[in-house]
Amino acid sequence: MTEAGSGARHPTIFISAGEESGDLHGAALARALRERFPHARLIGLGGARMQAEGVKLLAGLNELAVMGFAEVIRHLPFFIRLRKEVFATLAAERVDLVIPIDYPGFNLRLARHAKASGIPVLYYIAPQVWAWHKSRVRDLARDADEVAVVLPFEEDFLRRGGVNARFVGHPLLDRPDPPQPRDVWARANGLHPDRPILALFPGSRAQEVRRHLELFQAAADLVVARRPDAQPVVGVPGGIDRALYAGARWALVESAGGLLAYATAALAKSGTTTLEAGLALTPLVVVYRMNAASYALARRVVKVPHIALANLIAEDRVAPEFVQDAATPEALADAVLPLLDADSDERKRMIAGFAKVRDRLGGPGASRRVAELAGELLAKGGAER
Repeated sequence: MTEAGSGARHPTIFISAGEESGDLHGAALARALRERFPHARLIGLGGARMQAEGVKLLAGLNELAVMGFAEVIRHLPFFIRLRKEVFATLAAERVDLVIPIDYPGFNLRLARHAKASGIPVLYYIAPQVWAWHKSRVRDLARDADEVAVVLPFEEDFLRRGGVNARFVGHPLLDRPDPPQPRDVWARANGLHPDRPILALFPGSRAQEVRRHLELFQAAADLVVARRPDAQPVVGVPGGIDRALYAGARWALVESAGGLLAYATAALAKSGTTTLEAGLALTPLVVVYRMNAASYALARRVVKVPHIALANLIAEDRVAPEFVQDAATPEALADAVLPLLDADSDERKRMIAGFAKVRDRLGGPGASRRVAELAGELLAKGGAER
């Protein structure tokens, strides 16, 4: 029984996030869950943000944030041990609800085990089954009681496959406005407020930073050579090892401090950052490089017209994309330079496209809506268990 049921005991909820974006959204969800269930016990996998919101962690992002076929193989023994520990925890802690957040390689197995153990599953931020691994639609239909999706086209796609999916809006819309005026923020970070700021986002995982940081810096060197007033800065996500940036030639700035909202333009590794840029109406160039073996496999199985989330939602190539060998310093510099010019057609066109992306994502309140779904499942589980 739970708070949402007969009240015999307070609910224990397991939240599982394995990436920087998952930790961000998991923290917002944990906050919404604590508001709805003040005495709930929150445990799981995630990062510093989730921990700050009261989630007791079994493992952190520095261990979890790996991707690509070759990288996952190297970390397989760790994931096997972690899976055993998590499965044991579900039983030992009498978990009432499991909420996996994206991260399908681990979380789909977690969902299957939880469902088989009689624990309700609320999958938040569905795996991108519309891009690849469409067989996972069957897994979601079988193992998830509810799937809360954050992209508008996902609900119909998953429902056609038998998944109980609901569009809840995107959690990035819940993020507060930047806390400072641009000039105050710029001076606090050693930047001139009247000169253009080029933000470099090489990634939130160690292997992404190693592959993208020098590439982005080389592109920034070329930009500054042609536009000396440009100010490149490197966006650093929270919880990542600063030693990865030992070779950085440009200033390091915390990405969570509103960098995208203050930047004039950005170079960004494909991922959630592209959508954050779209919502901030910050023009950007999207880049992705990966292990050669993983890329060869991805080319065979990934079937989408764009790699950037903002472009997928817009159903148009709003932001230019450079993948693998096409991502050269010269190509990136050529693409980003017009975006630093306030009057360029490229910049105006991209901002107009991003405004449409923002409109398509609906209104704020995603975390609250997911917490409401959690309440429904807890009430049902309390009545049946």
